[in-house]
Amino acid sequence: MEEGIEHRTVSVNGIRMHIAEKGQGPIVLFLHGFPELWYSWRHQILALASLGYHAVAPDLRGFGDTETPTSISDYTCFHIVGDLVELIDSLGVTQVFLVGHDWGAIIGWYLCMFRPEKVKAFVCLSVPFRPRNPQMMPVESMRAFFGDDYYICRFQAQGEIEAEFGQLGTATVLKGIFSTRRPGPPCLPKGNAFGIGPDTSATLPSWLSEEEFSYYATKFDQNGFTGGLNYYRALNLNWELTAPWNGVQVKVPVKYITGELDMAYTTPGVKEYVHNNGGFKKDVPCLEEIVIMEGVGHFINQERAEETNSHIYDFITKF
Repeated sequence: MEEGIEHRTVSVNGIRMHIAEKGQGPIVLFLHGFPELWYSWRHQILALASLGYHAVAPDLRGFGDTETPTSISDYTCFHIVGDLVELIDSLGVTQVFLVGHDWGAIIGWYLCMFRPEKVKAFVCLSVPFRPRNPQMMPVESMRAFFGDDYYICRFQAQGEIEAEFGQLGTATVLKGIFSTRRPGPPCLPKGNAFGIGPDTSATLPSWLSEEEFSYYATKFDQNGFTGGLNYYRALNLNWELTAPWNGVQVKVPVKYITGELDMAYTTPGVKEYVHNNGGFKKDVPCLEEIVIMEGVGHFINQERAEETNSHIYDFITKF
């Protein structure tokens, strides 16, 4: 695989979790998103290890070589944060630097909400904090704003999107997701989720080699997408369970980085929240930096690996 990266399995919170790690020093914990794996952090693991850190990147619950519980209710923010708290404890430290992207960023926000003393600083890629709206469940609110084809709405019915993905084939699905540069909100029309015609096939983005791509395709071929999709299916359950954290402020030091073309950042309402007193700084009072990378899409840590590495290092080295 990648040079000098070590792999092992740890028992956390009732499941077996696969982690990739390299280096010695303060721990930097990397949390991947959907449809991804520890492997999305391959560039960051090598870079941070060479800079004197111990980089640790798990396959999150439901992904890759980590166990995949079957029930949707096993994918709440409490289960996944519970996995990570036990992982941090198993590493023999009380605090880590945290880096999260996509779902990993969302889980990162929950970890900072529930156990702020575990996180020295958080580098958040792509998905900013989103405060809980006590008036409306998230999936219903997304359906109202963005329609039934909005990707999160399309992911709700068990087995439905899996069947469509099955017809398209794992490679086509992953290429469709990795290569998209359409602004948000991301929609997947029924019957032709990625707008692929008989004469068009999705091609790999420049930042992903065939060899790198085949690692993702092999793992998702083996395990399917259900584990990752269950995170979206637990969104309403998370909303119900997190009522006690209504109006919470996240008091961890944060640096937020996104690509200007990221489908999360370009979804209506997000830019307004992030900038110009939109609420981000109020909800996250220790938000220290916001970085918008020009011309970059969603998979920022792979598309602009060196720049992302520098941004992470420059921030965590302050603490």
